[in-house]
Amino acid sequence: MVKTALAVAAVALVATAAPAQAANGTVGERETVCAQDLYVRTAPDDGPWMGTLYKGQTFLVKGPKKGNYVYGFAYGHINAHGWVVDGWFC
Repeated sequence: MVKTALAVAAVALVATAAPAQAANGTVGERETVCAQDLYVRTAPDDGPWMGTLYKGQTFLVKGPKKGNYVYGFAYGHINAHGWVVDGWFC
């Protein structure tokens, strides 16, 4: 009985999980960050962290896109090339 209740709860949790953020970074465009913070990494797929962009700062999408990540130039206090999770631009 307890195992059944746990299984039903687990299925309900998965069914109500938020969908993945859609990609919206356009190659060649300087996009504005809409997320509260967006980690800039040295490599895609959760590579080493190099800095954080904050809401309102900008990122020039240069490409390529790899999975959920996109390569480009992070403006502001970072001022360096790196990878960010795509889908957090206005």
